[in-house]
Amino acid sequence: MPGVQSVHASPRYGRAVAAVADLLTRLKLDFAFVGNVARSAWLGSGVEGGSLDLIALMTPEQKNNVAMMAGNRGFRVDRDEIARSEELDLVPLNFADPEGEVRVHVLVGSNALYGRMVKAAVAVILSGGDDTTFRVAAAEDLALLLSLGEDDHSRHGAEMLIRLPGCDRAAYNGRLVSIGLRQLVVNE
Repeated sequence: MPGVQSVHASPRYGRAVAAVADLLTRLKLDFAFVGNVARSAWLGSGVEGGSLDLIALMTPEQKNNVAMMAGNRGFRVDRDEIARSEELDLVPLNFADPEGEVRVHVLVGSNALYGRMVKAAVAVILSGGDDTTFRVAAAEDLALLLSLGEDDHSRHGAEMLIRLPGCDRAAYNGRLVSIGLRQLVVNE
């Protein structure tokens, strides 16, 4: 798709996206938003509810750095919740905002599939704000993630993404085959 795509978010969610992007950038971590933020970039939906989900390339040891710095930058960090999520390779955070908290899930990207997704992510801007630039999963990667969902909303999103002119269906199919999901391959 020509030009830089934009993410449309409510003011509260826009502040949360910008704060998360700033936090992980300051920590010098490679990351990509997935979920509703990436869906907004590719399908034009608004980010007005739910959690902010992203993959960050880091070692399990860096999880504590993310939590510590987040706590110093206006996020609410629940240490017990982080301890409970240890086996999930997840850093759960809450962006504190006067209009209400926004849940943030930072997935520790510690395998090759996640690493490749982050490296293939595309730059987008946050519209209506300070033009914060950050990266979201490529259309085919977001389609792959959504195709694994068990709900109709996710499957419908995957179908819409696969139809986009900017979606590399050959790459999508190759990734499905590589992770043992040949049954989800689509016609190119």
